[in-house]
Amino acid sequence: MNPWVIVVIAGLMETGWALGLKYSEGFTRLVPSVVTIVLALGSFYLLSVAMKSLPVGTAYAVWVGIGAVGTAIAAVFLFQEPVNLMRVMGVLLILAGIAALKFA
Repeated sequence: MNPWVIVVIAGLMETGWALGLKYSEGFTRLVPSVVTIVLALGSFYLLSVAMKSLPVGTAYAVWVGIGAVGTAIAAVFLFQEPVNLMRVMGVLLILAGIAALKFA
């Protein structure tokens, strides 16, 4: 499988475990806690697999960026977090950074 596809899947899993942290309520709820841990381990594993053939700095930055953007967007819908110009610009800057690293 293409290592960039693996990084994207790992980044989406990172979004899942980041959201899971909120749902686990400090690891006091069993099911959300278990899901969070499984997603985190899976995300780390897939990132490590992708790093066998990708530059570590680029792969890590893309992984974190996907997780950050995914979490920020999902939080708007799931937790009614506010949307304002600065937040939108921040997400766009992260996306621009991911694109720049991918094509550098």
